[in-house]
This record gives sequence, C-alpha cells and structure tokens, in this order.
Amino acid sequence: MDREIRVTLCLMLLVCFQSNAASQTPCPSRCQCFTPAKVLCYDDRMTSLPKDISGQVKDFIVMTTSLSYLFPNTLEEAPRLSRLVFLNNALRDIHASAFVLLTDLKELDISGNPLLERLYQGTFAKQGNLTKLLLNFNRFKTVPPGMFDSLSKLEILHMRGNSISFLPTLLFHHLQNLRLLDLSHNVLQEVGRESLYGMDKLETFRLNYNMISGFSDDTFHNVSQLREISLEGNKISDFPSGIFSALTRLQVLNLRGNLLSSFNAEVFGIVPSSLKELTLTGNRLIALSSHSLGSLTSLTQLALSSNQLSELPMDVFENLTALEGLDLSENQLTSLPDKIFYQLHKIKAIHLQRNNLSEVHAKMFDHQLLLQKLYLSDNQLQTLPHGLFDPFIFQHIVRLHGNPWNCDCHMWYMHDWLQKNGIDNMEQPDGVTCKGPGTLRGQAVTSIDKDQLVCHISQDVLPSINSCTLQAADDTVIIKCKVTTCSQLKVKVQFEEDDGSVSENVVGNVWPEHLQCNNETSR
Repeated sequence: MDREIRVTLCLMLLVCFQSNAASQTPCPSRCQCFTPAKVLCYDDRMTSLPKDISGQVKDFIVMTTSLSYLFPNTLEEAPRLSRLVFLNNALRDIHASAFVLLTDLKELDISGNPLLERLYQGTFAKQGNLTKLLLNFNRFKTVPPGMFDSLSKLEILHMRGNSISFLPTLLFHHLQNLRLLDLSHNVLQEVGRESLYGMDKLETFRLNYNMISGFSDDTFHNVSQLREISLEGNKISDFPSGIFSALTRLQVLNLRGNLLSSFNAEVFGIVPSSLKELTLTGNRLIALSSHSLGSLTSLTQLALSSNQLSELPMDVFENLTALEGLDLSENQLTSLPDKIFYQLHKIKAIHLQRNNLSEVHAKMFDHQLLLQKLYLSDNQLQTLPHGLFDPFIFQHIVRLHGNPWNCDCHMWYMHDWLQKNGIDNMEQPDGVTCKGPGTLRGQAVTSIDKDQLVCHISQDVLPSINSCTLQAADDTVIIKCKVTTCSQLKVKVQFEEDDGSVSENVVGNVWPEHLQCNNETSR
C-alpha cells in the first residue's frame, strides 16, 4: 500500500511540474514541447509556422506538414535557435531573407521537399556560426555561385539526392573547416575548375551515382586534408595525370561502378602512400601491370571484383605487404601464378569466387598464415592439391561449392579435410558435389566413403591389363589390378623421404606352374 501511495504522489508531482512548465512557457498549437527549449511540430494540416513560439526555444523541428513557403524573418520570435529542421514537408520556396534573424544557428536541415527546386543567393548570409547544413532529397537543379561564402565554420555539407548537374567554380572556396561533403545521387556531369579550392580540412567527399564524365587536373587542388573520396556509380573512364597527388592524407578511394578500362600507372602510381582502402569493383579493367599498385604500401583493403581480368602478373601485389583483404571475385581468371600472394603475410581474406580457375598451386598460400577467409566457389576446379589448407594457423572459412569436382583418388586430401573440418570451416558443404565419375555424380563429397575415390589406369598405357585402380582405406593405399593370363606385371612402390631419398619395393605376379608363360603364350 505504501508503494502505491508513493507512486501516486510521484505522478501527481510530475503532472504539477508539467503544468507549471506549460503555464510558464505555453506550447504552440499543433506542436509538442519536450522541454522549454525543444519543440516538435508534426501535423499534416499545418500550413504556416506558429507565431507563439517562446524565445527560449533552441531546437525547433517541423516534420511532415503542408508548409509551402518560408517568408522573410522566419521564426523571428525565437532568435536564439541553434538547431532548425524542416524534414519531409511541402516547401516550394524559401525567401532569401528567411533566416536573416537566426544568427545563432549551428545546424540547419532542409530535406525531403520534392517541390523545392532552387535556393537564392544570400539565403545563408547571416549563418556564420553554422557547422552543419543538410539539403538532401529536394529538387535543386543548380547552386548559385557564392552560396556558401559566409559559412566559414561549416564542417558538414550534404546535398545528396537532388538534380544538380553542375558545380560553379570556387563554390566551396571559403569552407576552410569543411570535413564532409556529400553530393551523391545527383546528375553531375562536370565538376567546375577549382570547385574544391581552399577546403583544407575536408575529410570525406562523396559524389556517388552521378553522371560525371570528366575532371580537371586541379579538381582536388588545396584539399590536402581530404581523407575519403567516393565517386561510385558515375561514368568516369579516365583521370588526368596526377589528380590525386596533392591528397597526402587520403585513406579511402571508392571508384566502384565506373567505366575504367585500364589502370594507368601514371595516374594511380602517385596516389598517396597513405591510402588504406581502394575500391575498383564493377569497372571494365582488362589487365593490371606489375607496377600499377606499387606505391600503395599502406593499403589494407583492395577490391577488384566484377571486372574483366583474365590474368595477373606474379608481382602485381608484391609491395602490398599491409594488405588484409583482397577481392578478385567475378572476373575471368583461369589461373594464377604460384607466388602471386607470396608477400601478403598479413592477408586475412582472399575472394576468388566466380572466376574460371581450373587449378590452384599446392604452395599458393604457404605464407598466408593469418588467412581466415578463402573463397574458391563457382570456378572450374576438379580437385585440390595436397596440403593446400595446412599452413593456416587460425580457424578459417572456406567456400568450395559450385565447382565440377572429379571424385577420384586425387580427392583424398580434400575428402579428409572436409570430413575433419567441413562443419566448422565450410560454407555450404552440401553444395560441394561430384561432377563425376558417373556413379558418384551429384553426391556431396562429405557423404562419400574414401574407398569410393578410385583412380583408373588407362588401358592405352598398359594394354595387357584389363583394369587397374588406386584407392585408399584408412592409412593404406591399395593398388588393385585385374590382369590377363601370362601378363608379366610388376608394381613398383616408391617412398620419398623428407631429405629426398627414395626407397623402392617391387611386387611381381607369380603364376601357377600350369599357367607359366612361354615365349608363345606371352606374346
């Protein structure tokens, strides 16, 4: 009972407190006041901003209303606003003097207005304290020159999801503190000369999914602090020589989904050595030269998937000693040099799936002790060499499904490995099935007994032998031969030691006396 009384008293005190707060700072109609300083207006019937806003309000959010226009001196009753958000409204026009009294604004978000097509020069002239400006998913077609000249403290600028086709020269010239610029999902075809001039603190620059066809050699002039560039989903076929040379702190370069057909060493050879992530997925790369990646000594992630690579030089990754992830999937590779990964001592993931690989060298991964993911699925592999997975010291995940495995004696190593590791280390083990021979076609390798993995010696090699097979049972190798009468067959078994010495045992067929061969019958 005492507990119920205490709860009731607490509720009464809370109601009294809210009532007192409301009486001191009335909440505007059709709005909610979380605190005297934070107001949310969320009503699709609202067509104009309330006039009874308290001067104490610092955080004002307007969402999903029918508000169409922002007139001069918007929210003049709340000049101390530091955060103003207009999200998913019906805005059609914003007067150039709409925010002239809101000089304390630090964050302004005008996003999600599909009928808002333009901004007027000077709209942000009094927002010198602004650090974050979001103008996403409107329908801006252009940005007036000098639009951001007064925003010297701006750190984050987003204009994604508009219809911007061109950036004026020196548009961002005064944004000395800008760290993140996002222009993705527009229709940009050209980035004006010196567009990024002066943005020395820019860390992230995104131009994803535009229609960019070219750059000038000074596009990234004076942005030496830039950490990340994303140009994904454009129509870039080439770059001017040295375009990235000034970006001494660049760490991430995303060029996914463009039209690059070659990897120009003159351009990419002088990409800063600070680069850690390079994405070239989904281009039209046909070949890489030995020196294409030579300067990227700090690279940890390299994605070359979904190109048209059919072969690679043995030393193409020679200098990438810091590499941890390499994606070569969905190319046209038929084979790889046996020492192509020799220097990649820190590699943890290698993606080779969906190529045309027909073999993998036995010692290809001998130096990749830290490897944790090896994807070989959907190739043309028929068997794996003995000891391929033995060097790895950590538990590793392997993909082998989607290959035409030939289930004969050459599969002994792979069969043993699957039996021991298939559950813990395999993805889709049931998809690792035999392409042949006929009796085993379609069966999962893990469901087959080892003594079913038999090799047949061709009768063309030993015409006097009807059939000869090689199979295994536990730790014993069995050679079983069916011979014709009077065949003088001998079987040599050679054991090679670690030091290279070879010992040999010979077994011959001893015929019964009444079947002893003579010159006439043995011919």
